[in-house]
Amino acid sequence: MILLDPDRVELSNLGRQVLYTDRDLDQWKVDAAERALRERFPALEVDSFVGRLDASNVDEWFQRADVVIDGTDDPMAKFLINDQAQALGVPAVLGGIARFHGLVMAVAGDHGPCYRCLFETPPLADEAQTCAEAGVLGPLAGMVGHLQAQRALGLIAGDTAAHTGFVTTIDALKGRIRDIPLPQATECIA
Repeated sequence: MILLDPDRVELSNLGRQVLYTDRDLDQWKVDAAERALRERFPALEVDSFVGRLDASNVDEWFQRADVVIDGTDDPMAKFLINDQAQALGVPAVLGGIARFHGLVMAVAGDHGPCYRCLFETPPLADEAQTCAEAGVLGPLAGMVGHLQAQRALGLIAGDTAAHTGFVTTIDALKGRIRDIPLPQATECIA
């Protein structure tokens, strides 16, 4: 497992990022996550790196991966992950939450639609809210993360058709989880 993140653990993370405790405050997230994972799963190989995924290093990170799981709250990073997954054929599982709503989508090269088939272009800087601005329901992050892990394991096992071609939406207020078929856009730029 490879972990990449540029941030330190903050108090606001503890309600939705369950690997962290108050002893981890102000530590690099990847270091605290690696320690927690090694304590729970001693045989797990974990490499952690402090840094941000961007256009200058995305090739390097994707070449190391069997599947990429997006844990970002940055719309530009989601599009970068999607586009690289499409270009290199490395599967990725995108996920996000805002307030009481979650979304999960697996993309796998030429196996069905991608993130750009759902959202053609990233939002403008003033259109997207951060988690702090929009607010998030902590347990929803766990639900999205669970679904992302399940999809990633399915993709690694080679069951691509069962995990692509749709987007999963979660409405935590109504208690509704739906898989919505998503057609591949004929003019998708990815």
